[in-house]
Amino acid sequence: MFFFKQENNYRSLVVGVDVKVPLPNGNYITAINFDNAATTPPFISVMQDIFTFAPYYSSIHRGNGYKSELSSNVYEKSRNTILDFVGAHPDKDTVIYVKNTTEALNKLAHRFCHGNKKCVILSSDMEHHSNDLPWRDNYTVDYINVDASGGLSLKALEEKLIKYKGNVKLVTVTGASNVTGIINPIYKIAALTHSYGAKIVVDGAQLIPHIPFNMRPSNPKEHIDYLVFSGHKMYAPFGVGVLIGSKSDFENGPPDLKGGGTVQFVTHDYVGWNSPPQKEEAGTPNLMGVIALVSAIETLRSVNMHEIAKIEGSLTQYTLNKIKKIPDIILYGNQNYTEDRLGIIPFNIEGIPHNVTASILSSERGISVRSGCFCAHPYVQQLLKLSPKELTKYIQNPNLPRPGMVRISFGLYNTPYEVDILIDLLLRIVKNKSYYLQKYNTN
Repeated sequence: MFFFKQENNYRSLVVGVDVKVPLPNGNYITAINFDNAATTPPFISVMQDIFTFAPYYSSIHRGNGYKSELSSNVYEKSRNTILDFVGAHPDKDTVIYVKNTTEALNKLAHRFCHGNKKCVILSSDMEHHSNDLPWRDNYTVDYINVDASGGLSLKALEEKLIKYKGNVKLVTVTGASNVTGIINPIYKIAALTHSYGAKIVVDGAQLIPHIPFNMRPSNPKEHIDYLVFSGHKMYAPFGVGVLIGSKSDFENGPPDLKGGGTVQFVTHDYVGWNSPPQKEEAGTPNLMGVIALVSAIETLRSVNMHEIAKIEGSLTQYTLNKIKKIPDIILYGNQNYTEDRLGIIPFNIEGIPHNVTASILSSERGISVRSGCFCAHPYVQQLLKLSPKELTKYIQNPNLPRPGMVRISFGLYNTPYEVDILIDLLLRIVKNKSYYLQKYNTN
């Protein structure tokens, strides 16, 4: 099959897009990364900015030397860049730096309601484990149902809000699913949540790198109270994440992590905590991670978030149009392109285990995808329509092959040419199932 190599001018922004990787047969081939929902490669600008700043890297907040003062200024000014990027309030909101989205949600779970069991937290059936498990121990947690296509039901949300008669204090939902790419109507969710006296958290790990976002839309009822996201999903490695919320919400009570940088004054009998955000950032901050994140944001802005959404949307539509024509391909969630979805496509091949499909794609053409349940087990179980009896079987026998699916996820640098290579291989797999099963299925 002949492939016309379409250009993508934004490939030049990304590290490693033309790197060749070895196949099991000893040949080398240009890698294709369709696993961007897990982690993106870094921007070239990010690596350049890290290298440029490295000679000036020093401790922050308490050093008097030039390098230390420079590092402190860069670190503190970075918060304004983050706030502006997501439309947060520059005076009322604060940025707390953490390792990743998971730590951000755990930190908020420690802080919110101060562990009051009467405090009801509404999560949803479509959440990543990181937006489910942290809430379970200290609160009453309930889940908003999803509809047949996997999207959050506003009707189900309101029913839960009514059911708990004012005891719901927080609704915590993903901005976009890491499994199906469905974008939740977060502003409608926010307005509904606020009308019942609760606050809203948006897990923006999947959303923020792909479309424009504003924590303060024109309608004040639709404002977002808390936002969390990670640098490593937006072309900025080095392990940094962000928790954004009202500064006043973090002023009372001790932090979840205690140590250097969190205090104003300490004796053996007294601890005076710093003001937020410093109180919430124990230990030596990840300055290089922050520099990487700010650099990535500047590059994303230079491309324009609307342009990124357009590029990835077109590629998603192109892929769906082709993959739907392949026999024995099972698609999950919304099978059509709409503007309320990201460039994430989950699928299976009838008769081939998900992990085997992923292995074939990697071994035959150097295509990276993700397979499994994507840290969203309850959601994937619903999409796969697994019965309670089947779930019990997996619980009782951990040695059984796990259920799951294959996930394609795009970045701004992916091309239709790469999709054509994927589609061609999927066609060959479907036509030669027995051959590929015999070669790759080791179960």
